[in-house]
Amino acid sequence: MSGDTPHILLVDDDARLRGLAGRYLAEQGFRITQAGSAEEARAKLRSLDFDLMVLDVMMPGETGLELTGDLRTERAPAMPILLLTARDTPEDIIAGFEAGADDYLGKPFDPRVLVARIRAMLRRAQPPAQPALPLQLGEAMFDPARGELISPGSRVRLTGAELALLLALAARPHEIFSREALAAALGMDDVNERAIDVQVTRLRRKIEPDPREPRFLHTIRGKGYSLKPGP
Repeated sequence: MSGDTPHILLVDDDARLRGLAGRYLAEQGFRITQAGSAEEARAKLRSLDFDLMVLDVMMPGETGLELTGDLRTERAPAMPILLLTARDTPEDIIAGFEAGADDYLGKPFDPRVLVARIRAMLRRAQPPAQPALPLQLGEAMFDPARGELISPGSRVRLTGAELALLLALAARPHEIFSREALAAALGMDDVNERAIDVQVTRLRRKIEPDPREPRFLHTIRGKGYSLKPGP
């Protein structure tokens, strides 16, 4: 983390909601920096370090989805992102995960739920307390104790959700995990099967030589997923 107190970037064009949520989060022990637009958020990200971003989807100009997608490709590939959205259909939620978000929360929301989601995401972003043996995934190596995926010559950047998913699967290699079990590992209150599938697809792009023909992260038809390490 950026310090003993988690630093949250709260981005929403609704000044009233942003102010209320910011004050509540500060009362719960978080350090809060606010931004009213994607442009302002980018400026904050250039000058400050954050442990997590709470980001509204529907904003004038650049949307939260567009900002999330850009951050995942270049600027902040690992920082957990929680999307706030008044549009919480399955299609909207899936679009958020596909853009690279780690979690979502529909508006209006109970601020206590927001705090619970943030704390769960921050926990997932930390490496596991107990050391575990590295796993070979072809030419790559995953070290659960350090939370690092190393490809030949470089470290592969994982989002918080991708890391949480890989840690869960790597804890019990060759075991089949249901989508319900993986949703619990990701801290999701609701089991959205498509959302889990999206995160699996994203992770496969990071660990598989050919994501269309998985060698390591297998789909077990009608049951779920299983990680099978190997050379």
